[in-house]
Amino acid sequence: MDAAPNTALIDDLIKQRLDELLPQKLEAALEKRAAERTPSMTLIATKGTLDWAYPPFILASTAAALGWNVSIFFTFYGLTLLKKDISDLHVSPLGNPAMPMKMPFGPDWFQGITWNIPSAVQAVPGFEAMATTLMRQTIKNKGVADISELRGLCIEAGVNLIGCQMTVDLFGFKHDDFLPEVKEYVGAATFLPMARDADVSLFI
Repeated sequence: MDAAPNTALIDDLIKQRLDELLPQKLEAALEKRAAERTPSMTLIATKGTLDWAYPPFILASTAAALGWNVSIFFTFYGLTLLKKDISDLHVSPLGNPAMPMKMPFGPDWFQGITWNIPSAVQAVPGFEAMATTLMRQTIKNKGVADISELRGLCIEAGVNLIGCQMTVDLFGFKHDDFLPEVKEYVGAATFLPMARDADVSLFI
């Protein structure tokens, strides 16, 4: 006659023990899954000048080196960074007051001076070419990789380079104008779900 009460007691003890163990097991399983999951990052590159070409390629190559899945969506002027030849990239100080203007030659104290160039001077024909030359020399002096090298590192690391098809159509480009490593030309509707699901998504 005691069998039924004992069974009920055992069932209660089992249920209580399961209630204690299941949350711990679930938490451990979630932690293991998170640890094994590959992080992902998407970037939107919108600018095609020499100085603005660095952030997306530096971030992408670094994340890829860490084992992340990385995709860059190149749109509007940023699409030009996917051209086969990007040796003609320029930097424009005009409208960029935060840009430091330093000389890549002379003694250290001279190179350390930040030159505040008036906007009227920045608009003078030929000043952009001079600023670009100085920037390229500074990059070389400091041993910083050029854009072609950084882009090559991204390609070697498996970064997914995505062109904006709307921009291709808008500016009259052809797919042959760009690197063969660009496998996708899509619109915002295709890219946005990728950005939504990424761990990190950046607009540059």
